[in-house]
Amino acid sequence: MGEAVRFVHTADWQLGMTRHFLEGEAQPRYSAARREAAAGLRTLADEHGAEFVVVAGDVFEHNHLEPEVIGKSLEAMRAIGIPVYLLPGNHDPLDASSVYTSALFTDQCPDNVIVLDRAGPHRVRDGLEIVAAPWRSKHPTTDLVAEVLADLPADGTTRILVAHGGVDVLDPDPTRVSLIRLDGVQDALERGAIHYVALGDKHSRTRVDDSGRVWYSGSPEVTNYDDIEPDPGHVLVVDIDEADPVRPVTVDARRVGRWRFVTLRFDINDRRDIADLDTNLDQLSDKERTVVRLVLTGTLSVTDRAELDLRLDRHANLFAWLGLWERHCDIAVVPADAEFSDIGIGGFAATAVAELMDTARGSDPVEAEDAQGALALLLRLSGSLATPKSGAA
Repeated sequence: MGEAVRFVHTADWQLGMTRHFLEGEAQPRYSAARREAAAGLRTLADEHGAEFVVVAGDVFEHNHLEPEVIGKSLEAMRAIGIPVYLLPGNHDPLDASSVYTSALFTDQCPDNVIVLDRAGPHRVRDGLEIVAAPWRSKHPTTDLVAEVLADLPADGTTRILVAHGGVDVLDPDPTRVSLIRLDGVQDALERGAIHYVALGDKHSRTRVDDSGRVWYSGSPEVTNYDDIEPDPGHVLVVDIDEADPVRPVTVDARRVGRWRFVTLRFDINDRRDIADLDTNLDQLSDKERTVVRLVLTGTLSVTDRAELDLRLDRHANLFAWLGLWERHCDIAVVPADAEFSDIGIGGFAATAVAELMDTARGSDPVEAEDAQGALALLLRLSGSLATPKSGAA
């Protein structure tokens, strides 16, 4: 090798992941996107001349996967072409039921895929090692990183620590004995025993300290909403200058994810607000790979609430998923006095409508919601609501 090592740091592929809200063909497309993000690293590696890929834990969603998932995942790794080092994490630990020791995995594992199944240094080539801290159960009783760093010499070998889990400075919890202690990591960096720390567990790209040598790459494809994962969808291209005794490190984040899980908040009080929401949803691109969670607050008439529901139903057919974050929504529905005066009913039906309106305005939230739903249905059946066009006020 020359005077630098360049590699790709990624983590939390969680191949085989499902999202409970994805229905129909959206779930298979999402699963395929996670595999495609892995296979697509071939293009990235070729573009940057990367020597290998490290996957810092949670390669698989869990250890009990369908054979098809394992087979397709291994084919995605084969497609990368260069060596791919897999670290078992908390989702796929090296326990008795480990996917990594299954007959299917060992039989179909490509030659370029190496499981970091032993704690400590793994030789990559002369002068370069990966120091692995694999999980052997879902609940370690110690800091796995501290164990592998304890007797590691500073002997001029370039070393990359590959580990998984929370770091104490980011997730302070004295009861979690498995947390990675940053002080120990920084000590190993300062004395030159290791030179870069590739972490997995956080699904959002995160620089851990000021050294620029300790990073979470985040998941290459989003797994949760933006309030939990503010910066997913990346892999890191890492350079270590081996010609310099200090081993300077350069980290370049590259976006590879194509899906989005977004939360949108709107105050909705009239038809103009509904039209504004409609326009905003219409302008979102790549709808088939976008999941939208809506937080709506405000006060609407029954007619306007029914129109809102019509517009949301139309958009729900276009997105991978769209729906309300119910526990954060607060839409009050207050029937207007003249709202049902022109739908052409009288007699008993008119009396029933009046009773429903009284109930809809009542103090019992369950009965009020049922009455509001009945009134909205009446408006639809009566033809008082036209199917809205995109962006129409």
